[in-house]
Amino acid sequence: MSQSKKLRRPDGQTIAYRMRAGNASRSDQVGIIWMGGFNSDMTGTKASALDDWAVGAKRRFIRFDYSGHGESSGEFINGTIGLWTQDALAVLDELAQGPQILVGSSMGGWIAIQAALARPERVKGMVLVAPAPDFTEDLMWAEFPDAIKTELQEKGVCELPSDYDEEPYLISMNLIEEGRRHLVLRGPISLTCPIRILHGLEDKDVPWQRSLLLVDQLTGENASVTFVKGAGHRMSEDADIERLTDMVDRLCRAVDQH
Repeated sequence: MSQSKKLRRPDGQTIAYRMRAGNASRSDQVGIIWMGGFNSDMTGTKASALDDWAVGAKRRFIRFDYSGHGESSGEFINGTIGLWTQDALAVLDELAQGPQILVGSSMGGWIAIQAALARPERVKGMVLVAPAPDFTEDLMWAEFPDAIKTELQEKGVCELPSDYDEEPYLISMNLIEEGRRHLVLRGPISLTCPIRILHGLEDKDVPWQRSLLLVDQLTGENASVTFVKGAGHRMSEDADIERLTDMVDRLCRAVDQH
């Protein structure tokens, strides 16, 4: 396992990351950056599987923890979409070399889209797993019962149960309000790089129809969605991992040859 290192930010916070060097003789070879989901970290099943794949493929690979996640500094409750996007851009700007493919899971799909919009000259493709752009508005705020909305507005924070952790999520009103400055599904998304999407048809957290909406808003023509029957949101079963690594491998090869 690659060892964690720390990227220091101007505000004194640190972003934990792990990096594979790839093939030193191929400086022009496209690299991969993993962007994880909400309240997840870089040691998860999909990120670790991609790391193993990168070793065999001799690909540059970076995975990292957003502020307030995993081994990075900061408090989760203080995080926002804008802050986590800045973390991703710092990794892209300061750690990654050459062209990159961004692989984003759930919230990481939203972060990847934001990073690609900000650095179109660096991002040559994306692979998104159950992408969740605009989830703070459409899948949180719009779905919250009035009692939760009132608690957020009055206290600024609330606890929500998690299907993936014994501890509840801490959600802030700032996360919701700041997220509104980064919504991308309200109009055309000006991305033309190749985009591949994997989405489970049994996803209870991010409905599969959201991926169709995303593809419809992309201005580029080189985008496709693969739906997986019986798969849920996490897509961490062996067959799902195989689909993901194969999709990343194929896109890397296509970008290298372009």
